[in-house]
Amino acid sequence: MSGDVHVRICEHPRGKFPRVTRRNVYVNSQKAGERVMKSLKRSYDKLRLKVNETKSVVASIETGRKFLGYSFWISKGGEVKLKVADKPLSKFKQKVRELTRRSSGRSMANVIKRVRIYLLGWKAYFGKAQTPGIWRSLDEWLRHRLRALQLKHWKQGKTVYRELLTLGASDIVAKRIAAHTSRWWHNSTGNINRVLTIAYFDRLGLPRLS
Repeated sequence: MSGDVHVRICEHPRGKFPRVTRRNVYVNSQKAGERVMKSLKRSYDKLRLKVNETKSVVASIETGRKFLGYSFWISKGGEVKLKVADKPLSKFKQKVRELTRRSSGRSMANVIKRVRIYLLGWKAYFGKAQTPGIWRSLDEWLRHRLRALQLKHWKQGKTVYRELLTLGASDIVAKRIAAHTSRWWHNSTGNINRVLTIAYFDRLGLPRLS
């Protein structure tokens, strides 16, 4: 990051600013940040622009500062990298829960079709995030939810057993899973992973984040 700061002011034909703008300025130290903040405020005062004091702050990127849904983390080598900020990450999980709730439909293909649209849009926006570990954990969490949803749809043990056999499960595996139909979330890991595999969800068109 450079200590040199370049501020670009957008001109408007009538000398007005049509909307609120936000800017992040990155410098090498806290002291430099405080100096640049004072300089910017003086420049804005001359332009008769009001600075929102509650949202304007000099802070380290390690304190969770965010911009346009992104925040930052520092790797072991000291490199500053992008990640999805906590709030949009929380909203992502909330939206996926809505799309994969029990009332979302009895067809797994239709559920994944709706999830797919949201995932592709979300991934396109946050694709610059440098967090492969988080992407993998989100993929695993989503597949876990979908497996639990499928068990909920099948509901009864005999239905679970029959459907698993149809999907290629062995008799022993199908019986083990069907014996615990009331524990959908707990039962959606382990043996069922051998049947509702990653490849199974790939075939249904579920995008991967990782």
